[in-house]
Amino acid sequence: MTDQKKEQKEELALSVPDGLPVDEHIEEVSEGGKKVQRRGVYLLPNLFTTGALFGGFFAIISAMKGNFDHAALAIFAAQILDGFDGRVARMTNTESRFGTEYDSLSDMVSFGLAPGIVAFSWGLEPLGKFGWAAAFVFVCCAALRLARFNTQSGKTDSNYFTGLASPPAATLLASGVWCGSELELTTQVSVFAAILTAFVGLMMVSNFRYHSFKGLDANRRVPFVSMFIVVMVFILVTIDPPKVLFAMAFIYATSGPIAWLIGFFKGAATKVAVDSAESASSSEVEEKTK
Repeated sequence: MTDQKKEQKEELALSVPDGLPVDEHIEEVSEGGKKVQRRGVYLLPNLFTTGALFGGFFAIISAMKGNFDHAALAIFAAQILDGFDGRVARMTNTESRFGTEYDSLSDMVSFGLAPGIVAFSWGLEPLGKFGWAAAFVFVCCAALRLARFNTQSGKTDSNYFTGLASPPAATLLASGVWCGSELELTTQVSVFAAILTAFVGLMMVSNFRYHSFKGLDANRRVPFVSMFIVVMVFILVTIDPPKVLFAMAFIYATSGPIAWLIGFFKGAATKVAVDSAESASSSEVEEKTK
């Protein structure tokens, strides 16, 4: 069969509707330097994405029933599954545009909508309009963060994120709710939760740089002390998971603005030193000319 007849057969197959009353997905891919159309989606990576999406959905349902510890665990489970789908797709060479868009929508639910609803259901509802406004700031900023990331993908330094990524932002809120569920809910606690929720949302749309840790390769040799540090982190997490996870997420969330402040003051100090040196040299020149 010639290539022309093969292409005609594929086009005919794509044009014939299936028997099932479900719209079949047809995607244009690059094979051998040519653009061709293929039916269907890859199953394995999208199963992980579906699992992450279910984690976000389960977190919302748990929060509505008042099971805030279960809601936090569901968000953490969604993060683990979300970390696998992209890696599985790259390892099995099953990356696709459909998978990328599906993953982004799943992230919006699991790391944008779910944490906002969980935080509101736990501690923001008593604040009325201020509570839901703080929750909406987080949800809206998560959507803006994901949209900006999708449009800038492949155009920025992969070692750094511009703005706080949505998974660690969700970790901060989820672990905070998990910690707070053990406390008596007072007005002061609700106000702190609202400020924290809005702060995390604003960090997602900020221009602060956050280390992505994508340079760490699990297949490369690392110093022995690195393995020791990883083990110690696991031990610390098992001692008191909500408090340790909250502390780690809070440190990471504040690392962006802290690094910016350090760089700002260093730059200001350097500018002052340069200006002083230039002023001193110009004074010496004036004295010599007199």
